[in-house]
Amino acid sequence: MRHSRIALHIAAALFGTLALAAAHAEPILKGKDINEKNLIEALTPAPADESEAEVRTRSISVRRDAPTAKPGEGAIKSVARAPEKKASASLLITFETNSADLTPRAKSSLDVVAKALQADKLAEFKFSIEGHADPRGGSEQNQQLSQARAESVVNYLASQHSIDRGRLKPVGKGSTELANTQRPDAPENRRVTITTLRE
Repeated sequence: MRHSRIALHIAAALFGTLALAAAHAEPILKGKDINEKNLIEALTPAPADESEAEVRTRSISVRRDAPTAKPGEGAIKSVARAPEKKASASLLITFETNSADLTPRAKSSLDVVAKALQADKLAEFKFSIEGHADPRGGSEQNQQLSQARAESVVNYLASQHSIDRGRLKPVGKGSTELANTQRPDAPENRRVTITTLRE
């Protein structure tokens, strides 16, 4: 009886964690949603004092064949640091099929990205430019393609908008971080994610 209650509590805690993660799933910006305001908001890191907020938690120790504890006994207060939310934006940037060549639509979106990165709020930061691929090719090919796509984005921002290459770090993620696991060939799995780097 006691074991089934413990199992229920563990299951409820896991379900709550998964529901919380799903609720905070990062949206993928596309079309008109790729605008300067949305990008600046997504890429501006939280103030240092907010990211260092503490969350109080309780942990419980369960021992086999231990006598039943009275309410409140065995509960140990501990302090855990709240996980810091990354300042990032995922964008649906389109490329030619099996290529790192940017489409005209992608270039138009990157023109908006460039304006955001040059805004006063973001001008002091460096960024990771992550290329993602869907899993249709082999893992090695996907890794190379995603790296080439990230570099293509960096090259465009640097050559067309004079953004210092030192602020942009291209990273190929291959198909390791799918946004849509139910449909591997979904367009959102071929995205570019920009993450603000804290140094």
